[in-house]
Amino acid sequence: FNEECVLRADDRERMDRYGKLADDLHTDLHECLGHGSGQLAPGVRGGELRSYTSTLEEARADLFGLYYLGDGKMVELGLVPSFDVAKAGYAKYILNGLMTQLARIEPGKNVEEAHMRNRKLVAEWCYEHGRADNVIEWRTEQGKTYVVVNDFEKLRELFGRMLREIQRIKSEGDYEAGKALVEQYAVKVDPKLHREVLDRY
Repeated sequence: FNEECVLRADDRERMDRYGKLADDLHTDLHECLGHGSGQLAPGVRGGELRSYTSTLEEARADLFGLYYLGDGKMVELGLVPSFDVAKAGYAKYILNGLMTQLARIEPGKNVEEAHMRNRKLVAEWCYEHGRADNVIEWRTEQGKTYVVVNDFEKLRELFGRMLREIQRIKSEGDYEAGKALVEQYAVKVDPKLHREVLDRY
């Protein structure tokens, strides 16, 4: 799978070496601290985001995990040897959110499942907001489409910015902002890319 979908050898090597550790730590951070953190503002009851609640909460927990996976404290605590663990996790997450998870969707369908919407939301938002600095790049090599992360430090900053905004949306029960984020970044599937992913998968 990595040989087919990951363009750069150094990304593949980091994924082979640190991918499981990155996945395990991201899951731990997501479940225990991501879902276990954040507060609602006074007067907000928690149901204001309606049908967008699950996607936004999963995105919030994922972003918590992604941001803190790359924190220097993780090295200090001896949980990871270096920022390379975060690089492995970041490269896989962005590739999955923008592209490879489409292999799980039937042709002609949009993204419906909350966890898949969350990953697409995070990856598409970070791509869009990092375009000026070419943080994430689409590349075509020998007729095949690839996604590469060019700046892992700036990507981590984007995770932090997005986490702050999604936490604000949840804390304030800002339905319109939450709906706009999900509908813009998390739902629609590019049929040409989808066909390519299915064929390559």
